[in-house]
Amino acid sequence: MFVDSHCHLDRLELDKLGLSLAQVIDAALERKVEHMLCVSVSLAEFADMAATVADYPQVSVSCGEHPLHQTGTVDPEQLLNLCQQPQVVAVGETGLDYFYAPESKLAQQQAFVSHIDVARQLKKPLIVHTRDARSDTIALLKSHQAEQAGGVLHCFTESYEMAKAALDLGFYISISGIMTFRNADELRAVVKKLPLDRLLIETDSPYLAPVPYRGKTNQPAYVTAVADAISELRGISVASLAEQTTANFYRLFSLCRTV
Repeated sequence: MFVDSHCHLDRLELDKLGLSLAQVIDAALERKVEHMLCVSVSLAEFADMAATVADYPQVSVSCGEHPLHQTGTVDPEQLLNLCQQPQVVAVGETGLDYFYAPESKLAQQQAFVSHIDVARQLKKPLIVHTRDARSDTIALLKSHQAEQAGGVLHCFTESYEMAKAALDLGFYISISGIMTFRNADELRAVVKKLPLDRLLIETDSPYLAPVPYRGKTNQPAYVTAVADAISELRGISVASLAEQTTANFYRLFSLCRTV
């Protein structure tokens, strides 16, 4: 069985897909994707996101504000109040993105620290987005004792050195369909080195559909293509990779519902 450790089911354009959310989830289950983590990008949209997937025991939710979705300063009290709701299994996604929004570095850093502090207080893992902010991401995780909460660097595209620094803090590394892209040789070299007991797989759907689905709207069913690519790269069976990454997921996100 597989798990999609990071998706955004509330952001699927179901009309364009010609599918209902129930059909998307059924398609995943048919591919033996037994669980999906629907990840928050906006505190303002969290309630609607959670309501969208509330009827599906195969879906868990996180709560947080993506660095590219910040409309201002993140209110730590609001973040804490939302994240302590029992259905919330993780804090985020949060992090730093200097590629698209270098002008908001300070606000991103302040919000990231708030998420780390809430995660530590609630003992819920962090979901971290990072792009072009390697040193600051690791520095803030270290200086604010993020290892007390644990977490994952999701949709990882950075260097092995950064991955190793996160691994040393007890974090996991999640790989998306980007590793199947033709120009992703550097990422594939990183994936070859990652310890299997710290590896997660994800779609980040509706974005970044893996080969052979490039150009289509991504969905949780396609996480099996990520598993196929990693298993071929690492020279292990897909079944073995599925078993390991699923066990890793439930170890990290221990509050997730199982079916």
